[in-house]
Amino acid sequence: MKEPLVPVVPMSHTAHIRSHRKPRRSATSSIALRAGVAGGVLSMAAAGASASANAAEPVTQTIELPTLTADMSAQVAQSAAATQQAAANYELRAERDAAAAKAAAEAKKDLAEAKKKAEAKKKAAEAARKAAAERAARSAERATLSTASASASTSVSAPSSGSVATVIAFLKAQVGDAYVMGATGPNAWDCSSLVQAAFKQVGVDLPRVSQDQSMSGTEVSLSNLQVGDILYWGSKGSAYHTGVYIGDGQYLDAANPSKGVVIQELSGYPASGAVRVL
Repeated sequence: MKEPLVPVVPMSHTAHIRSHRKPRRSATSSIALRAGVAGGVLSMAAAGASASANAAEPVTQTIELPTLTADMSAQVAQSAAATQQAAANYELRAERDAAAAKAAAEAKKDLAEAKKKAEAKKKAAEAARKAAAERAARSAERATLSTASASASTSVSAPSSGSVATVIAFLKAQVGDAYVMGATGPNAWDCSSLVQAAFKQVGVDLPRVSQDQSMSGTEVSLSNLQVGDILYWGSKGSAYHTGVYIGDGQYLDAANPSKGVVIQELSGYPASGAVRVL
């Protein structure tokens, strides 16, 4: 007996490959999942609403400051007192340093002034001693000249060569004396009083003033001068200055207040004329 024929149904070419599609969830699971999701969303919405409400209201936080105890207050006061005392000490030290510097500067200045005064006093004493020695030397020389002139001939008509030497010696003894208008010695002279005193040492009496002295004796040429000739400046009979020629182109006179009695070069201040009385 033949077996009945089974109809052959063609299969798809993918029929033998297992499906990769996930199995479908059941309706119950889907509903539960949806309910869970909805609940989560509602929870998030509620949390957001709550956060918005909280953000809308300002939050005030109160910070409580620590309460100072009695010990802490004492420490603060002690620190402030120490700081104030340190500042006072610094200020006092600064004042002391400034006072010390000022005192040192003043002491240095006083020392310099004292040295300066001592030096000036020393110089003044030295000058006084030197002047006294010079005056003593001049006085001794004058005494010697006076003795010599007393023993010499007083004849004016025929004076000896020694008389000229006596006149010149007397004049040189006065070098360094002061010039004072109208003075007649012994330490201050004017031009004509010095000439008069010099020739008086040998007994020649000359007029007191330079105008008259230019008229005394014999007129001589300036190119033929001899030691002891009287020089005059200005016109004869109205001369304003006189001196004595001492040789070697030099003359001695009481020049002026700034120079006093000096020896000068005749070439530096040429005379107007000369007269000879010895």
